[in-house]
Amino acid sequence: MRQSILPAACLYALLGSLSAHAAGGAHPFTVDDLVRLQRVADPAISPDGRTVVYSVRETDMDANRGRVDLWSLDLATKGAQPRRLTTDPENDSSPEWSADGREIYFLSTRSGSSQVWRLAASGGEAIQVTDLPLDVGSFRLATNAGRIAVSLEVFADCAELACTVERLEQTKHANNSGEVYDRLFVRHWDTWSDRRLSQLFVLKLSDGKAVEPVSVSKAIDADVPSKPFGDATEYTFSPDGSKVVFSARIKGKSEPWSTNFDLYEVGVDGGGLRNLTEDNPAWDTQPVFSRDGSQLAWRAMERPGFEADRFHIVVLDTKTGQRRALTKDWDRSVDTLAFAKDGRTLYVTTDHFGQHPLWAVEVKTGKPTMLTGPGRVDAFSVGDKEIVLTSASLKSPAELQAFTIKGGDLRALPRMNEAALAQVKLGEPEQFTFVGAEGATVYGYVMKPADFKPGNKYPVAFLIHGGPQSSYANTWSYRWNPQTYAGAGYASVFIDFHGSTGYGQAFTDAISKDWGGKPLEDLQLGLKAALQNYPWLDDSRMCALGASYGGYMINWIAGNWAEPFKCLVNHAGIFDTRAMAYSTEELWFSEWEQGGPAYEVPENVEKFNPVNHVAQWSKPTLVIHGTRDYRVPYTQGISAFTTLQRRGIPSRLLMFPDENHWILKPNNSIRWHREVEQWLGQWTGKAGE
Repeated sequence: MRQSILPAACLYALLGSLSAHAAGGAHPFTVDDLVRLQRVADPAISPDGRTVVYSVRETDMDANRGRVDLWSLDLATKGAQPRRLTTDPENDSSPEWSADGREIYFLSTRSGSSQVWRLAASGGEAIQVTDLPLDVGSFRLATNAGRIAVSLEVFADCAELACTVERLEQTKHANNSGEVYDRLFVRHWDTWSDRRLSQLFVLKLSDGKAVEPVSVSKAIDADVPSKPFGDATEYTFSPDGSKVVFSARIKGKSEPWSTNFDLYEVGVDGGGLRNLTEDNPAWDTQPVFSRDGSQLAWRAMERPGFEADRFHIVVLDTKTGQRRALTKDWDRSVDTLAFAKDGRTLYVTTDHFGQHPLWAVEVKTGKPTMLTGPGRVDAFSVGDKEIVLTSASLKSPAELQAFTIKGGDLRALPRMNEAALAQVKLGEPEQFTFVGAEGATVYGYVMKPADFKPGNKYPVAFLIHGGPQSSYANTWSYRWNPQTYAGAGYASVFIDFHGSTGYGQAFTDAISKDWGGKPLEDLQLGLKAALQNYPWLDDSRMCALGASYGGYMINWIAGNWAEPFKCLVNHAGIFDTRAMAYSTEELWFSEWEQGGPAYEVPENVEKFNPVNHVAQWSKPTLVIHGTRDYRVPYTQGISAFTTLQRRGIPSRLLMFPDENHWILKPNNSIRWHREVEQWLGQWTGKAGE
């Protein structure tokens, strides 16, 4: 495979320039800086390729929330600067161009509910397109702009939207609060089920207004898009606007332990529904058509019940019905994908050795070519001549860049956070490798403190990622960001242990049924390698921190490898794998990872169960949890804290009654970081002391 050198060189030059600029900044980076940064997302190129529209999230600290506006940038004019398109106090997001490029459609809550609006590309007042009695969750325009698809939460047995509205109103005024359930999910992620489905509706556009909603997914018992994180990438119009293809998983009794999402094709009038992927019992999702409609591509898994299986690309010839597994031999799991305008190339992103680059995949041969270098491509939009993408790294939040399709040039576009980053000092990251479990090459990163001085030693924050099938890679995070530790005076070390993504599917698979085995060995060997190679790491002042699976590993470390650490931080970590198996909502996760239901494989569940090792716990531990966390129920955190208190181990519990598995509200995030930094400082001392 050929890797383009120029994009990487451009990125490094840009980051070097920013670092030099930031070196004279007033202060090391803090969580206050983190929550106030602008978050760039959703780039969408106009049909003529001259303009990109994108969303920017700013933080309203007084309201303790983020608010989103639309911005645009003239790509054709050298030196052009971003232009703000919307300023309403409510959120405006998810921009999509009309086929003629004259208007921008978007979601907005400015009317008091989430509806679709449109705005002239030249600016002016926005006009409401949908006026539905229920919130619009997502939307897609038909290419010919004659129809629009929206997702709405409705009761399946209601024939009209008004029925759902009336039933919700009755619930508000009921004289009792009891709820009865006949099947799982009774709750999912952070919400208790009220038995509504997310259904897909198609509406006609008449004089700029959307009318006559028709449910095109009503014939199946499924959420479209999926919950809790599904979006408009899970459905699409055919180029002629006559059909919709969407991804869905039938509910029934098995929904919580099934990953069998199928692609369905249906007419825009709701007729002719058919299952396109009935032969695949695993996950099929994110359908995309070529511009001429002759090809339909999507992401597909092979193993049912495994949410971290490798996504490969399947391409369907819509005329002959013939399908090909295009990237079955490429050992990478495909994330986002989109066709080139000529239909000969698919552009995709994947995790790849601690990076997340953009690739070009030949539709004829399946050959992948890497287009961008270090960092993470979060989102992209394909034009005729350019691809506009958002790229992030350990030293920068996502910002816009433009990739020239013919020349392979990558250029930076005006950065929304340039002025803010110029006022802070950032830590310098470095990737390293070592020999891990079973002799495998394992990757990790170290990051220097923001005020690093040669010859000094610095306390260490040893960060452990969740997932567990994910990656602590060269990217930017608004929750677990190593730069906040760098700004607080800590060095950080983070390892992509067995189970991490981007190193081949066998490496990802290696963690299943071995949660406390090879991953722990990798962490031990990775920390040892870092201490040997970077003498500025102070091995006498180290704390380990992790969330979700990372929190599980903190509990496992507490009973199996606590010696090197002065303290531990466990956020939303699994304390008892047996209790977790019976109280989490997405059962396919526990059942795949343990090799079956807990009652069938109790020996697997107990093999790496932290609760069996609490007699060896001794390290001061901070426990954090959100009470709306239904993925790892907050009782897991309560149990860990109870154990620590009962055993007389210094400990502290931080609970958030309004947060789920993640801490999302700005002021809560600040509190989270302050408590963690205080805990680390209490047990390791401050840098330079």
